[in-house]
Amino acid sequence: MQANERFFSFEEDFRDPYARDRDRVLHCSSFRRLEYKTQVFLNHEGDYFRTRLTHSLEVSQIARTLSRMLELNETLAEVIALSHDLGHTPFGHVGGDELDTLLKADGHQLGFEHNFQSFRVLTKLEKRYKDFDGLNLTFATLEGVLKHSYPYKKSFLEDLDVRFDLDKHPSLEAMVVDHADEIAYTSHDIDDGIKYGLITFDDLLEDALCLRVDEMVQKEGIKRGEKLYRHRFVAGLIKLLVEDFIENSKEGVKKHRKDLPIVATLDAKSPVPAGFSKQTQTELKKLKKLLFFKLYRHEKIVRKMYAGKQCIKGLYTAFTEDIDLLPPHQKELFEVRNKERVIADYIADMTDRYAMKTYHEMYGFSL
Repeated sequence: MQANERFFSFEEDFRDPYARDRDRVLHCSSFRRLEYKTQVFLNHEGDYFRTRLTHSLEVSQIARTLSRMLELNETLAEVIALSHDLGHTPFGHVGGDELDTLLKADGHQLGFEHNFQSFRVLTKLEKRYKDFDGLNLTFATLEGVLKHSYPYKKSFLEDLDVRFDLDKHPSLEAMVVDHADEIAYTSHDIDDGIKYGLITFDDLLEDALCLRVDEMVQKEGIKRGEKLYRHRFVAGLIKLLVEDFIENSKEGVKKHRKDLPIVATLDAKSPVPAGFSKQTQTELKKLKKLLFFKLYRHEKIVRKMYAGKQCIKGLYTAFTEDIDLLPPHQKELFEVRNKERVIADYIADMTDRYAMKTYHEMYGFSL
């Protein structure tokens, strides 16, 4: 990572610093590739399902709403949300897990972690300027991406620039994005899971939080089994979680809004001033557990993810055994970076379909 004053310096521009950050992220290559990266369902399963790109847009929309209602910096929350998944590999979390395993097996104890990879994309891997790497974003944006989820302290971050104090909470806006992410993926995974037929409302309505949403939908005059029910259920779940978060966070945020500057100062051991009510937090945790067993571990999902895992493993093995399979630019990077890290970065940057296409070219058959 480049640790220099560029995190704090801004040339003259009619935009505010976070609007400029947002625009730089929106126009970078890594953001466009999110369109063909898996969220839960592989992209080629159908055009309906969420991808990393649509997920990031949904997180951004929710984060902006929460920030506006809590009188926080809406644009800062927006750019953190748009950036938070840039480091994800093809095939969702299993791709990152497999790269982590492969790198550690080759002696790289830092392994692979998608939040840190998003940070590396923004500070090192994207190249838009002659004299330095990265997108030249503000410190607050980079910190919000790096500290996307608690705990912030991880062994591979020990040598990070001291300004990213891992003993401190990030900005309130970053905390908002973390919860917006949770609201977005919980609601849209239910929507996609129902649409794909992997989970049913009979499964969901065993859950207390879903029963609260069901009551809201029933009050609209829409009964279970009606075509509109799924859409109204998903909208109702988002509404319930957003309103609960705002109501439960407004006092804590108000207390810290003036005292807590955008650069982190609140000790990480202190309670997070923004979050859900205790009841909703408990019920949401139970719902996510239900989704883990009923949806994410469904046979059809697990089989597709296993295929993706084998693709990642096959690409990594081939590139490490024969570097001439790599494009010229990747081989040039060996002069300044570790070979295995360059290969992992190259694979992580791929879309699902490009990874599968490359695998097919090298091994002669499709997954």
